[in-house]
Amino acid sequence: MRAALGLTLLMMLAACEGGGDPVQQALRDTAAANHSAATPETAEVDHSAHAPASGPTPGDRAFAASEAAMHAGMATASGETIDEAYIAKMIEHHRGAVAMADVALARSTDPEVRRMAQGVKDAQTREIAEMQVWKPAGR
Repeated sequence: MRAALGLTLLMMLAACEGGGDPVQQALRDTAAANHSAATPETAEVDHSAHAPASGPTPGDRAFAASEAAMHAGMATASGETIDEAYIAKMIEHHRGAVAMADVALARSTDPEVRRMAQGVKDAQTREIAEMQVWKPAGR
């Protein structure tokens, strides 16, 4: 911290001696240092590593319909107020979670995944019912 402060003070003094604005000179120096430190790897981020190289996997395809239905439902769910829109969109989001849990329950053979999927289905179904009976305050 002291070294950085000292360097900043030296830069400000040098800028003053040259007649320039020390803050502007410090900003220019920092920008130049940041620019020279950027490598091609950090200058542009390649997001392709996050996507499967050969397209959707069998696991991805198993959830495609439930994901599409959830996104379509959320896109069309609306409300007059933030509260109403939130409830409408979250109901659709939870329905998507239940549909994905159903896929896992139907196709997974892992007992832990099945346990988690059943827990998600139970909790989300309960929360959907809770949100469906919600009424805005004052109504």
